Amino acid sequence: MEKIQAKAAIEAILFAMGDSVEISKLAEVTENTVKETKSILAEMQEQYKEEGRGIAIMELEDSVQLCTKPEMYEHLIKIAKTPRKITLTDSVLETLSIIAYKQPVTRVEIERIRGVSCDHALNKLLEYDLVTELGRLDAPGRPLLFGTTEQFLRSFGVKSLDELPELSTIQVEEFKQQAEAEASLQLNV
Repeated sequence: MEKIQAKAAIEAILFAMGDSVEISKLAEVTENTVKETKSILAEMQEQYKEEGRGIAIMELEDSVQLCTKPEMYEHLIKIAKTPRKITLTDSVLETLSIIAYKQPVTRVEIERIRGVSCDHALNKLLEYDLVTELGRLDAPGRPLLFGTTEQFLRSFGVKSLDELPELSTIQVEEFKQQAEAEASLQLNV
């Protein structure tokens, strides 16, 4: 592989991995010797330095890692310390509540309970990593099943779903009736 392509490949690999990568593996991928790869890495390091880039290649025994230059830490900390603010609208919170208490649950079940489409709310919850796809229901159409994530537990300060507040007896009765209706529908299919 020519040097420009090898540099691009090494940079892409180091960026994507985010961890150290053995020089021998980089040599194998770029179809160069370890010695040639070390020379390419040295050139890349010098190039980063000359161009005043915010990244550097750190050597760790027989491995290398792409990292932030120490003089850039103050800028990085400003961003890293700024918490990502998540705002949950009433419809998103309602959808999340249904998933938390009825999981695993399909989109159709959520929409049946809410009475409206939940596409936007589900997409937001997936984006915020509060819910995840758990697989597919063994039923016609094989609909996706949704459930909460560890991020959900962290965000709401609970260690497990058992710590969620209990539903009122009226809510429990409504859920039971819905479950029985769903069960009888599945038996009739």
